[in-house]
Amino acid sequence: MEFLNALWSYIILSAPYLLFGLALAGIVHEFMPMVKVQKWLGGKSFMSVVRAALVGVPLPLCSCSVIPTAVTLKKSGASNASTSAFLISTPESGIDSISLTYALIDLPMAIIRPLAAFVSAMVAGVLQLSFNADDIEFEKDAPKSCCSKNKKKEVTNENRLLKSIKFGYGSLTNDIALWLAIGIVAGALIDFIVPENFFLQYGSSYGRYLILLIGIPLYICATASTPIAISLMLKGLSPGAALILLLVGPATNISNIAVLQKYIGKKGVIINMLSIALVALIFSYLTDWAYENFFTLSLSEKLTEHNHSNHILENICGVILTILILKGIYIEELKPKFLSKKKS
Repeated sequence: MEFLNALWSYIILSAPYLLFGLALAGIVHEFMPMVKVQKWLGGKSFMSVVRAALVGVPLPLCSCSVIPTAVTLKKSGASNASTSAFLISTPESGIDSISLTYALIDLPMAIIRPLAAFVSAMVAGVLQLSFNADDIEFEKDAPKSCCSKNKKKEVTNENRLLKSIKFGYGSLTNDIALWLAIGIVAGALIDFIVPENFFLQYGSSYGRYLILLIGIPLYICATASTPIAISLMLKGLSPGAALILLLVGPATNISNIAVLQKYIGKKGVIINMLSIALVALIFSYLTDWAYENFFTLSLSEKLTEHNHSNHILENICGVILTILILKGIYIEELKPKFLSKKKS
């Protein structure tokens, strides 16, 4: 029962902000279509890197769906530098994950997170310009997104606002549904199982390097990493160490690294990985310093208030979010398996 209470607390605390973020993400997707982004990010100049890093911050694309988009950018004339900048800032941040960070953690972290994503993208892009500017021959067919199964483009006469709502609460929610569910359940489990102040015994430096080592090979999308980060912070992990998870987890994973080396080369992959790790560590120390001197965290109070409150609107939003998550898991994960079994 205590676990279910913790789980529902995470859901209702996240739901209003996440639903709002998904709506904004749909608007961004509709009014900043990838065709225009491809034209804007073409070229091999420093400004193309700046544009790629800036455009990637609000875009609602997860790590696996950003790969084919980045390859398309490369085919449209984008350099290794601007492609890398886009590849890093996009999965590390997004309107939906920023709104969820504000809901679960606080405003300073909601500002620091996209800022760190932009800086890491810029560092990688500048290093690519300096040390990996040569283009690489690659296959014509871009890899398919692992998050966009069985989807077809529909040409309709619906107005753009309606299309943006359909994307935010349809395609985008379906894409992140499984990982979001995993993130929320994992966060509630950590909150329920892990002892209070568990990470304090290891020290902040040990915690941040442990998170870095775990986060690099594993994948968890930006939105799903947020409830896990807050649950670890409640157990004594420093805000800076949690920021590493928020940055590294969405931006790196073994499968994407294997794909990327065909398009930006092994040197390009190494530059990106080092840039992500270095910037994450630097911002980790800066974040801990900022929270020690300027900001005050009240995470436990935020969750406790929701444990004992019964706001009708938040509960309604929680139910809606739960339905959307279950719908997405069915459409993306269960339905394709049922169809494949019928065909066989």
